[in-house]
Amino acid sequence: MTPDFAVTTPMRDAETNTSPRFALPPGSCDSHFHVFEPAYPHVAEPLYTFPDATLDQYRRVAQFLGLARMVLVQPTYYGTDNRLTLDVLSRMGSACRAVVQIEEDLPDAELDRYHELGVRAIRLDLFARATWPIEDLVAYIRRMASRATPRGWHLQFYSPGTVVRDLLPFLGDLDDRFVIDHMGYMLEADGLTEADFDRLLDVLTQGNCWIKLSGPYRIAKSKPLASVEPLGRALVAARADRLIWGSDWPHLPDGQRDTGELLNLLPDWAPSAQDRHRILVESPDVLFFAD
Repeated sequence: MTPDFAVTTPMRDAETNTSPRFALPPGSCDSHFHVFEPAYPHVAEPLYTFPDATLDQYRRVAQFLGLARMVLVQPTYYGTDNRLTLDVLSRMGSACRAVVQIEEDLPDAELDRYHELGVRAIRLDLFARATWPIEDLVAYIRRMASRATPRGWHLQFYSPGTVVRDLLPFLGDLDDRFVIDHMGYMLEADGLTEADFDRLLDVLTQGNCWIKLSGPYRIAKSKPLASVEPLGRALVAARADRLIWGSDWPHLPDGQRDTGELLNLLPDWAPSAQDRHRILVESPDVLFFAD
């Protein structure tokens, strides 16, 4: 058991979430959620206890909030065993797409099968590779891009902000499309500065970068969620057309977190209905539902 091992709390009932305080446009998409089901094998040393967070529970939350489409992201709990993710795609149909984690030697035929089922991206766990030299990370990213880009997929970076910062010179020139999770994950506690965030904004405005408006509580930590508003507004001001929104449900390890409260941060960050349409509908169309 690792020092960071967490005990997850039960999920709150869908109807106890706060209702949206703005009109969600038709086709709104939650671009980042996870599910956990019994009987699927997990990694040898998971970072948290088995969450009470099934697909049926998530569907009730999505329906309550008015989310018509969704993107399932493979959690670290299952590593590169994507069986549950693929099963969820089979159950959900065309309203759902997925992001997988893979071993580097996964055959092309399997990736093609994944595509037919609805996979549209590869998740790169750079937390697990945070101690790698930067040149090794760059080589790894290039190898994974060679598997993703020919299929019209993108790369999704699950990464500490320190690694994002160190990769920015490379990412600014990367020809392959990529998404950075959790607003860049640039924490003051980790030594990240306003200048580092400004460099992230530069990459967002110029390159093939997209950023996910998700996990604000990961950045706020013990501060109020409103403390993240300047970051959200800055991202929207930079490139609203290069942002997507994700609930990060089930908000591990806090299953009692209010998903509606998180959704209601969006109009504070993006007061314009046009920008919210870009974030909730148009950008997911480009990244996940183009075919």
